[in-house]
Amino acid sequence: MKKYLTKEVSIALITIISGFILFAGLNYMKGTNIFQHTNYYLIKMQNVSELQKSSPVYADGFKVGTVHGIDFGYENHSKITVHINLDKKMKVPQGSYFVLKSGLTSGAYLDLMLNKHVSEYATPGDTLEGRAESGLMEKISDNVLPYLAVIMPRLDSIMTGIQTLVTHPALAQSLDNIRSTTETLEQSSKHLNMILTDVSPIITNLNKVSSDFTAVSENLSKINFSQTMETVDNALNNIDLIIAQLNKQDNSIGLLLNNRSLYNNLDSVALNMSKLLIDVQQNPKKYVKLSLF
Repeated sequence: MKKYLTKEVSIALITIISGFILFAGLNYMKGTNIFQHTNYYLIKMQNVSELQKSSPVYADGFKVGTVHGIDFGYENHSKITVHINLDKKMKVPQGSYFVLKSGLTSGAYLDLMLNKHVSEYATPGDTLEGRAESGLMEKISDNVLPYLAVIMPRLDSIMTGIQTLVTHPALAQSLDNIRSTTETLEQSSKHLNMILTDVSPIITNLNKVSSDFTAVSENLSKINFSQTMETVDNALNNIDLIIAQLNKQDNSIGLLLNNRSLYNNLDSVALNMSKLLIDVQQNPKKYVKLSLF
């Protein structure tokens, strides 16, 4: 065994194995799996902008193959031929087509638009239709630029009007008025804060007064107003009876208040008593006799 595995043969085997591993690794990095069985198809396209060999092929967002090669029709300047390899399990229905798309970061790729309404499939090696989707710049050129051409003159007029408004003296005056108003509002806010500070004790006192009124109200609710009013009515009735008795002449007080002759007699008696007292004062000897031993 050692006779056949010389140093030269070992080096050759290692070189072949390393080359195969390198080849398989490079293809794997490009997205091509050399160990996977694939079906081969051709695509005719007018434009293959940014499409490269090993670019991915998707169907409904799932990678189903890669671009194997791109040939330009130099002889008759016909459509460009794109060679693709699809997974062995991927069947392409008749009427399906490929759309060239471009991502912002992923570059160009082919999107397989499946015709899901038929049950017949293309045979590996068949030539299928290819279409190119409008690029970003083409969409801007077709859709945005016409609107910009219309808007730009109006935008120029708007900018001129804004410049006139900004440089107008009335704007500066308005800004000064706004600043003055802001300062006034700030002062008013300070005064309001001071007022609110003073109002706080008042609110506290009002709360205390409210509590006192609540206590008074509770005490008033405990009073038997019906019994009290009945007592007052009885007192008023008694007063009416007393007044009625005073108006009658069948009692001493009634006679004293209502009998004019009794009043006159009492007045006469009082007058005579007054005269008597005056006479006693003036002539005491007339009423008091002194005897000496």
